[in-house]
Amino acid sequence: MSGHGTLSRPPTGQRKRRVRLDEHLPVDHRLSTVYRIGAGLIGLVLLVFGILGLVNQIGVFGTGSHTTAGLNTNGALSVLSICVGVLLFVGMLIGKNFASTLNMILGLLFILSGFVNLALIDSGFNPLAFRIQNVLFSFVVGVLLMFFGMFGRVSGSLPHDNPYWRARHPTQAEHERRTRDAAGKRAVHAHRAVTSHRQGGHRPSG
Repeated sequence: MSGHGTLSRPPTGQRKRRVRLDEHLPVDHRLSTVYRIGAGLIGLVLLVFGILGLVNQIGVFGTGSHTTAGLNTNGALSVLSICVGVLLFVGMLIGKNFASTLNMILGLLFILSGFVNLALIDSGFNPLAFRIQNVLFSFVVGVLLMFFGMFGRVSGSLPHDNPYWRARHPTQAEHERRTRDAAGKRAVHAHRAVTSHRQGGHRPSG
C-alpha cells in the first residue's frame, strides 16, 4: 500500500547500527596527542618514583618512615608504581581511545586508592605504607588522569567537529556534512561562472 501517510523502511545497508566511539577517532587526531601526553607524563612520574624506591632497598611491606621524593614508600608500593607507570607508557604508545580509557580507569582507581588508604593509615593494616602526603598525591594523580582521559570526550558542549560529538549525533553530523558539501559546490560553481565571465569579456571581437 502506497500513499503520503506511509513510512518507508530504510534499506538494509542503511539501518542504524550501534556506534563505536573508537571508530571515530583518527590515528593522527589532536585528541590522541592529549591522551598520549597525559599518560606519558604521569607514567614517567610513577616510574621514577618506583625506581627510586627500589634503589633505596626498602622492605617489601615495611611500614616505617622511608621516604622517596617526599612520599612514604616501601617495596610493594615501588613495584606497583613501576607497573602502573609501564602500563601508562603502553597507553602512550597506543594512543587513541585506548589511552583515553586507560587514563580514566586508572584515574578512578587512584582516587579510590586515596580514600581506601586514608582509612588504613591509622590501622594495623597498611601494606603500602601510605601517609597523608601519599593520599594527597593519589588524589592529585587521579584527578589529572581523569582530566587527560576525559578531555574532548566527556562534555556537554563538544564542538561539532569533535569525533565523539559526531558519533553521538550521527543524523545531525550527516546533515551538517551535506550542508558543507553543498556550500562548497555552490562556491565552486560561482567561481567558475565568474572566471568564465571574465574570460569571455577579454575575448577579442572578430
